[in-house]
Amino acid sequence: MTQHLRGILALVVVVLVWGTTFPAMKELTANFSPVWIILTRFAIATALLSPFLWRARRTDVVLGGILGLMLFFCYLFQVEGLALTTSNRNAFICGLNVLVVPLLGLLGGRLPERRIVVALLLAIAGLVSLCWDGGGGWGRGDTLALLAALTFGAYIKVMEIYTRRAVRLMTVTAAQIGTVALCAALWLCAREVPRGAVEEAANYWTYIGHGLLDYAPNFAYLGVLCTAAIISMQAWGQARTSANEAAVIYAFEPGGAAFFAYFWLGEAMGGRGWLGAALLISGMIVSQWNAESRPAAALAPE
Repeated sequence: MTQHLRGILALVVVVLVWGTTFPAMKELTANFSPVWIILTRFAIATALLSPFLWRARRTDVVLGGILGLMLFFCYLFQVEGLALTTSNRNAFICGLNVLVVPLLGLLGGRLPERRIVVALLLAIAGLVSLCWDGGGGWGRGDTLALLAALTFGAYIKVMEIYTRRAVRLMTVTAAQIGTVALCAALWLCAREVPRGAVEEAANYWTYIGHGLLDYAPNFAYLGVLCTAAIISMQAWGQARTSANEAAVIYAFEPGGAAFFAYFWLGEAMGGRGWLGAALLISGMIVSQWNAESRPAAALAPE
């Protein structure tokens, strides 16, 4: 087996694992706030990647800190939206982040290429069909998922710039993941942790403690495999494939999420839903085909 084929297979595994994160997090939203899910997942990943922060350059840590702040809001919108809609819809709408990067060129006065116009038309048609499926109209959860897509797109663009300045990419990655965990902890302290009676606080921490123990396998899976381990496989795979190949493979991530949501959560889509999904994936592929190359760490782990 050639190195190129190994790289493609590695990216396929990456996409399949990313697809499982949506139903895995959806299951957790019934018992935890979105910020608790983000904190626990990224705290585990930070502990595993902390060796890359040893003797780290200050510039890499600063770059990672800025990226981590952006990434925190990416996940905040994504998981908040996931609590209010199905993992299927959340995955497909969040996948639209690949369209945001080329559209940012409009801010620089550049007209979009023909492929971007076609991709946008496909994406809009896909969203209409997806939201028409089952009679469920556009809701607050879908809006939050779209905000997540926009934020992820901006993050990817900034990441593309910062990775060119980085001395050690894994140090930047470890710093940004640690920043996400820190932001989540501060957010919890400021907005969620009770400050009332001692009994109320004790009940809160008892509930959280029992929940963390009950769902330890979910959190371990998200933190160890989906966040820490998969980053290394993603970088290894992208180093052995072209940007076009990687982009097309990544476009099928929402399809993987829908597949696992069916077997994990019993979520199913009707004919219009699958038509919308196909249109969205087609739009993602069209938007990325023959696009400019991107650095190995340019896409965020899901």
